[in-house]
Amino acid sequence: MRICIPAVSILFLVATAFAGSDHPNILLILADDLGYGDVGCYNEQSKVATPNLDRLASQGIRFTDAHSPSTVCTPTRYSLLTGRMAFRTGFRGVFDGAGGPCLIEASRLTLPGMLQQTGYATACFGKWHVGLTFFDNQGEPIQKNGLEAVKRIDYGRSIPDAPIHRGFDQFFGTACCPTTDWLYAWIEGDRVPVPPTQIIDRSALPQHPYSRDNRPGMIAPDFDLEEVDLVLLDRSKQFLRDHVAQTPDKPFFLFHSAQGVHLPSFPANRFKGKTNAGPHGDFIFELDYVVGELLKTLDELDVTDDTLVLFTSDNGPEVTSVINMRGDYQHDGARPWRGMKRDNWEGGHRVPMLARWPKQISPGSTTSQTFCLTDIMATCAAIVDADLPNDAAEDSFNFLPVLNGSQPHDQSVRDFTLHQTISLALAIRQGPWKYLDHQGSGGNNYDQPQLRPFALEDTATNALGQLYNLSSDPGETTNLHFEHPEVAKRLKSKLAELRESGRSVPTR
Repeated sequence: MRICIPAVSILFLVATAFAGSDHPNILLILADDLGYGDVGCYNEQSKVATPNLDRLASQGIRFTDAHSPSTVCTPTRYSLLTGRMAFRTGFRGVFDGAGGPCLIEASRLTLPGMLQQTGYATACFGKWHVGLTFFDNQGEPIQKNGLEAVKRIDYGRSIPDAPIHRGFDQFFGTACCPTTDWLYAWIEGDRVPVPPTQIIDRSALPQHPYSRDNRPGMIAPDFDLEEVDLVLLDRSKQFLRDHVAQTPDKPFFLFHSAQGVHLPSFPANRFKGKTNAGPHGDFIFELDYVVGELLKTLDELDVTDDTLVLFTSDNGPEVTSVINMRGDYQHDGARPWRGMKRDNWEGGHRVPMLARWPKQISPGSTTSQTFCLTDIMATCAAIVDADLPNDAAEDSFNFLPVLNGSQPHDQSVRDFTLHQTISLALAIRQGPWKYLDHQGSGGNNYDQPQLRPFALEDTATNALGQLYNLSSDPGETTNLHFEHPEVAKRLKSKLAELRESGRSVPTR
C-alpha cells in the first residue's frame, strides 16, 4: 500500500532532519564600492584604519585574487545570489527607483533558496538592487527608473518579486542604493510600511566632494540618510539574537548587504571626524565598525565557532572617491590595480574577500586562488551537501577544499574566470593571462577631464582586444595582443564558447 505524505509534512521532516545537523551558520557581509586598497590587510599604505576587517583576516583566510562578477552593483548581486553571470540574462545597466522586474527569475534556484531547502532560516537586511515590481493605482506594473516612476507607486500593493519571494524568510532594506536612487523608503517583507511623502530636501545634508551622488527623489518621514547603516546593523543584530534565542538548533543564513561605502559618503554622526581621511574615510571606518559589531554579536551569542563568516565587496571603488581620496588624503582605494568601478581592468572587479570558520579554516592563511563571488553558491552547496541541478549556478565552482586546506596550493579550482562591465563588455582570465574582448576600459570614459590624468596609452592601438600577463604586468600597462596572438586567439575563442554554452562549470 502506498502511503501519501502531504508536501508540507515532507518539508517539515526535511527541516527537522537538518535542524540538529552540524551545518554551520553563514553570515555573508557585502560591502558596496569598497576597493581592494580600502582595507588595511590588503594595503599597508591605507590611510583608514580597518581593525575589525584586519582581525577577521588574521582569524581566517584572505583571498588575494578574488573578483566581483561585474564592475557594478545590479549584475554582481544577481550573480552572487544565483551563481550565474548576469550577462547571460541580456540585462544591461542597473536599476534605480521603481526599476524592475526582479532580474532573478521566479523559477531560478538562489543561494538563500538552496539553503532554505536544506533547513536554514534565511534573512537579508540592506540593499537589494536586483529589481522589484511596483504597481500604480490601476494595478499596472511600473518597472521604470527615475523620479516620475516613483511618484506613481501605489504603496498599498505588495511587491510580488521581493527578496521574500526569492529565498529569504525575512527582508528589511531598500529597493536600490539606499541614499542615491530616487526611492528613499524602507521595505519590510514585500511592502513599504512608511511611504515617502515629499521630495528630499538636500540642503540640510552634508556638502563635500563625496556627497554629490544623491538624486532628488521621494523620501519617507522615517528615513534618515545619515543613519542607514546603523539601522541595518540593528536589524541584523536583532535577527541574530532572536534566532539563537528561539531556534538555537536551526542554522541561519544572514545576508547583510551594507550601504557603506557607496556614495554619497554620509557617515553617521558618531563617526564624523573619526579618521584623518575625510568623510569617505569616516564612512569606511563606520563600515569596519559594522563588521566588528556583527562579529561581536556572534561572540556574545556563543555561535562564533559554528559560523562561517564571508566578507567581500560588489565591485571596485567609485571614480569620485578614488580621485578625491588620492588627491586629498593620498589614499588609493584601487591600489595596486589599474582602473576603478565600471572598468574591466583589475581595479574594477578585484575585491577584498575574507572568510572565517574556526572549525575548518586555518587562522592567518592566504590563498592566491582565482575566486569569483559566483563561487559562494557552489561552495555553500558543498558545505550543506546539496546537489545543484544543471540549470542552477552555471558559473559557480566549489571552493570548500580551499577553505579547509585540502586543495593543493598548485592546483587551481578554476581554469577560466569571466568578467563583465555595465556595458556587457566581457573579459576572460586563465592563470596569469587576461583577455579583454574590447578596447578601452569597457566602462568609464578616460577622455573625460577628471579621468584623463589616469589614462594609459594602449601599446597595441590597432588591436580589437587587450591581452595582459598579470604575473609580469599586474598594472595592465602593456597590451600583448600582437606579441602573443596565439594566446589572444585561444582566450577569445574560449570566451565565445563559455558565453554561447550558457555555463562555465562542467555539466553536473
